[in-house]
Amino acid sequence: MSLRIGLNATCFTERPSGANQRFRYLLGALIRLRPDWHFIIYEPRDVRVAAWFAPSPNVEARVTPLPAEGRIARLAAGLGYWRRALRADRLDLFESFHLPAVIAADCPTLLTIHDLRPVRPDAPRAMRLIAAPVLHHALGAARLTLAVSDRVAEELRAFHPGARVRRLYNGVRPEDLAHPGEDACAAVRARWTLPERFVLSVGHLEPRKNFAQAIDAIAVLRAKQRDVPLVVVGNPGGSEAALQAAIARHGLGASVRLLSGVGGDDLRAMYHLADLLLFPSAYEGFGIPLVEAMAAGLPVAASDTPVFRELAGDAARFFALGDPAGTAAAIAALWDNPAERAALAEAGRGRLARHDFTVLAEELAAIYREVTGR
Repeated sequence: MSLRIGLNATCFTERPSGANQRFRYLLGALIRLRPDWHFIIYEPRDVRVAAWFAPSPNVEARVTPLPAEGRIARLAAGLGYWRRALRADRLDLFESFHLPAVIAADCPTLLTIHDLRPVRPDAPRAMRLIAAPVLHHALGAARLTLAVSDRVAEELRAFHPGARVRRLYNGVRPEDLAHPGEDACAAVRARWTLPERFVLSVGHLEPRKNFAQAIDAIAVLRAKQRDVPLVVVGNPGGSEAALQAAIARHGLGASVRLLSGVGGDDLRAMYHLADLLLFPSAYEGFGIPLVEAMAAGLPVAASDTPVFRELAGDAARFFALGDPAGTAAAIAALWDNPAERAALAEAGRGRLARHDFTVLAEELAAIYREVTGR
């Protein structure tokens, strides 16, 4: 039975992110899976989001007056738009991907939440005061909220008791992490002047990613006469100066590199050039680099947080937050033991099936049918 599904894609830009990747590939898989369903993609005025799914005869673009960036500007531009547009399109289901959530008046609304950063105790108080009522309203008004991990689902239920929440994981496309070939890897090594062996960290350079702990761990290893190079790949996020200061304070200018502007193909090669992925983040709703490393066959050392335990299980070596010495020990254990690296990589490959976008699209299709009563 055909469905008319509206997707509020006004928050998406061309900038890489976990949310962007999920939307492109999960919804792309669903659009291919259900050619009998009609998808209307509400685009921002400045990004052609529907083109990501072309050519797809069951996809229709709606160019909105909303900008892709700026929550206040997007909210203001949508005040006179959404009710009229959604009513005219006679949808069976509407899905929102950002806050403040647009709630359809004439059909069920589905909401996707990636994390609860704006309402966590460590968020600025002014942010919490604004974000908390917005999130409460969205969770109460949505027919169902999709969380990207069991951990986020638990956080949502604790924040808003009675919230209707279902977990639907983020995914990865193994072909995006396949080995690019020795020549391509050699070219990337030369282009970025990468050492023969190194530890890789991936994520925006922002405080919650906790790269300072990674740098402190490299300093602990240096104090023990162990030279373990660290390459951090991430675009600016507000902590660049503090990280550079930490590198200088420890005298690690030759051992720690911060690389920004690394393209997807070069990052794929780095996953294959590195000895292990170090993921020290203090808070994530999911953790895309974890599953990317698994897809690339790269062993993982990660901070011991509930969501990383959920995702990696026996496919990672864990260390405590706030413990540079323990982090250094985890790095050294993998650095010195190729057999353990191989075992963790194999365990990671075994966990990839639940992150296959085709499987996830089938789960999402079942959720759509459930929510619409079809």
